[in-house]
Amino acid sequence: MCAISGVIGLPWDADLLTKMLHTMYRRGPDERGIYTDRNTALLHSRLAIMDPAGGKQPMKLHWAGETYVLVYNGELYNTEQIRQELIRRGHGFTGHSDTEVVLHAYAEFGSSCVEWFNGIYAFAVWEEKAERLFLCRDRIGVKPLFYKEQECGLLFASEMKTILAYPGVRTEIDEEGAAQLLLLGPGRLPGSGIFREIRELEPGCSAVWEKGKLKTFRYWKLRDREHRENFSDTVAHVRYLVEDAIRRQRIADVPVGTFLSGGLDSSIITAVCRKDTDGETDLRTFSVDYENNDRYFTSNEFQPNSDGEYIRLMQNTMGTDHHWSVLTAQQLADALEDSVIARDLPGMADVDSSLLVFCGHIRQHVKVALSGECADEIFGGYPWYRDKRIREQEGFPWAQNTHQRIALLKPKLSFSPEEFVMDAYRQVCSDSDILPEASAEERRMKEMVNLNFRYFMQTLLDRKDRMSMYHGLEVRVPFCDHRIAEYLYGVPWEMKDHQGMEKGLLRRAVEGLLPEPVLYRKKSPYPKTFDPQYERLVTNRLKVLLVQDTPLWDLVNLHEAQKILNGEHSWPWYGQLMRRPQTIAWLLQLDFWLKHYRVELRF
Repeated sequence: MCAISGVIGLPWDADLLTKMLHTMYRRGPDERGIYTDRNTALLHSRLAIMDPAGGKQPMKLHWAGETYVLVYNGELYNTEQIRQELIRRGHGFTGHSDTEVVLHAYAEFGSSCVEWFNGIYAFAVWEEKAERLFLCRDRIGVKPLFYKEQECGLLFASEMKTILAYPGVRTEIDEEGAAQLLLLGPGRLPGSGIFREIRELEPGCSAVWEKGKLKTFRYWKLRDREHRENFSDTVAHVRYLVEDAIRRQRIADVPVGTFLSGGLDSSIITAVCRKDTDGETDLRTFSVDYENNDRYFTSNEFQPNSDGEYIRLMQNTMGTDHHWSVLTAQQLADALEDSVIARDLPGMADVDSSLLVFCGHIRQHVKVALSGECADEIFGGYPWYRDKRIREQEGFPWAQNTHQRIALLKPKLSFSPEEFVMDAYRQVCSDSDILPEASAEERRMKEMVNLNFRYFMQTLLDRKDRMSMYHGLEVRVPFCDHRIAEYLYGVPWEMKDHQGMEKGLLRRAVEGLLPEPVLYRKKSPYPKTFDPQYERLVTNRLKVLLVQDTPLWDLVNLHEAQKILNGEHSWPWYGQLMRRPQTIAWLLQLDFWLKHYRVELRF
């Protein structure tokens, strides 16, 4: 993976480009490249995974009277199939990188090249003669791409920090930005960068900048269709898609490892990877745990058991070269600020900071790792898919706490905060593509899938991308293969819920691949610390802020913040893991973000 950015139709000089490249270094520590053409500049910072010698960027191609220049962040998993088609059409290649294939595909097919791609990507192609820029982001949104329109010009980048390095770009938030932070955070509206006038190209979208104007287009979304396969054929189809996605995503010119939590999803990935190595090479696997968790772990409805015994079972069964990262409460607290810088926004508190530290440990061993994100969204594994009471309520199911959030928001808004949240929720529901003959239950389950795709999953993909790329670690997510998402969207809930089990269809599809205790283990989310020392650390830091004149109290009601110190709310702040210690830490992150980015409130 890499970092990309561009300055289109705007002034720049060498010092500015160097400054912008500096913000990209962590995502791409191996090489840097610059392309310039009058008032256009494209920047690239590379993490070399495929064809280190032949994949240098920005990459230029002269074809059919036009000169195309590409900056690309991502991986294609069907590179060879596309390459062979392009060779048949007269194209020649000098290396074996997917970058070169993306560039030739755009020259041949134009904007419809994305219909050929299976992968995760964000890229830009500049056409010198036409003075036209094409931007594109992968279907599911694994790789980021932000932009800001200026007068007759455009800035774009993998991360907002690069856009913020351009002179005159201000770190401002308006009413909507404040509402997103407090009422939706750490989620955000699709396409929003929170900072005023900074946008994110949405998943499954492309854009064209020409003659000083930007137009965006949606090229992909989940579409409903009649499911005609019986259960046995569906099981076989799922098994094929999952194994094929994992095998495609193992391809690299550097060593590849896997995350291993002992849960279903990461264990499937590990088992398939191990089967393919056939004992010839060691498969490196990685797990995270927390100091004193064996002593303090507390079972609850969201996290019923700890991971250790299941990880050891997988390690022993698969014979992997396993690496443990055991984190301390102090490490989690100390990394809260770095995880804000990685994300450019307050995030998921220690759920982010633990991953940040963990990825730093993994990067000491491999450059690429496969992870199990998004199986829960696609196969219906989260508690809110299965809790009928929550499922039937309006509102975002992972944040049934709008009243608490409204109380915490200090500024008086010119719009109703309740309606702001409900409008965002209803927009996704109304946009969901659902066959007219679908039953009420089927309709609701497809709405749930889309809510997760547009919001909760994006927060998790942001987290995985930023925390890993902060250390120059490429993390691939096989369950985000768009073929899996498309197919499963049309599969009836009755099949997904086979035998009333979380991800029952997926479990049935991988029978024989995993040890039975792992195959039938109840869902357990990403592990968090239960050490009371962590809560003491973040509580003491918030208590210091309570008596200070700090920007946090311009956004947050101080007295409501004090209440968080006194008791646990009935519903987590966000998802399954952000309970009281994480909510306290999130407030610390919000305060740090306001200070570090010198955020101006414009309302």
